[in-house]
Amino acid sequence: MKLTILIHCPDQSGIIRSVTTFVHQQEGNVIYLDQHVDKQAGVFFMRLQSEFDREISLESFKATFETELADAFQMEWDIYTDDYQPKMAIFVSKYNHCLYDLLSRYNSGELKVDIPFILSNHKDLEYVAGQFQIPFFHVPVGKDNKAEAEDRQLALLREHGVDFIVLARYMQIVSPKVIDVYPQKIINIHHSFLPAFVGAKPYHAAFERGVKIIGATSHYVTADLDAGPIIEQDVTTVSHSHSIQDFIAKGRDLERIVLSRAVQLHVARKTMVYNNKTVIFS
Repeated sequence: MKLTILIHCPDQSGIIRSVTTFVHQQEGNVIYLDQHVDKQAGVFFMRLQSEFDREISLESFKATFETELADAFQMEWDIYTDDYQPKMAIFVSKYNHCLYDLLSRYNSGELKVDIPFILSNHKDLEYVAGQFQIPFFHVPVGKDNKAEAEDRQLALLREHGVDFIVLARYMQIVSPKVIDVYPQKIINIHHSFLPAFVGAKPYHAAFERGVKIIGATSHYVTADLDAGPIIEQDVTTVSHSHSIQDFIAKGRDLERIVLSRAVQLHVARKTMVYNNKTVIFS
C-alpha cells in the first residue's frame, strides 16, 4: 500500500524529521520526498510518498497524523492512497483536439482516472464520446438559462461523485456557483502564454504582431477570468514564414500537450496552491 502526503505550514525546524519519523513508527518506508520553502512568505511545502508492507486503516492513519503532527506544526495537509483513481469529468464545446488527446491517453492507460461522463453545451462531439463508450450529456447554456444549466451540471457532478473537472476547450465562463464547489479542482487550457493576446482570435492577433513564439497555459479556474494559479505552460517558435493556419495548428498541438501535462500533475497529486500560485513537485 502506498500513501502520498501533501503538507504546507509555517516554516520551522524539525518538520521533515518529524514526518519521516512518524511514517517509520507506522511501519512505513519513505520512497520519495520533495520540499520547498517560500522564504518571503515563510511557508514550508512538502510532498512525501511512503510504502507499507501491510494494509493500514487510512482513517486511523489520518487521525493519528492530525493529533501527533498536524496540530503541532499548524499544517494544512492531505493524505491520498494510490489505490484510488480520481473521477474526472470533461467539459467541452466544439473543438475536439484536447478531448481526443485526453481520451486517447485514458484509453491507453496512461491517464489513470475514471471518466464518468463528458458534458457539452453543444451536441457536435457526442460521437466522440460514443467512440470511447463514455456517457455524454448535452446541457445548453445561454444568457437566459445559465443558472439552470449550472444547477444541472452540479447535479450530474454530485450524482457521479466527480473529483475534478477538465475544461477541454469548453467555451463558456464557469461561474462561482460551480467554482466554489470545486476549488482548485477545475483545470482549464488557455490558448496563449498568459497573459497575452486575449480574445476570440488570439492567433490572428499574434500573427498581426509578428510574434516569434506562441504558447499555451493550463491553470486552475477561479472567479477571476484566466487569472487562476498556473499549472503548466509551454511555447513553440514561429516566424514570418508561417501562416495563420500554421499558428493555429501549432497552438492546438501545444494545447493538447500542456493540458495533458497539467492533468497528469493534478492526478499524481504533484500540485499545491498557495496565494494564487502553484508549487509543482517533480
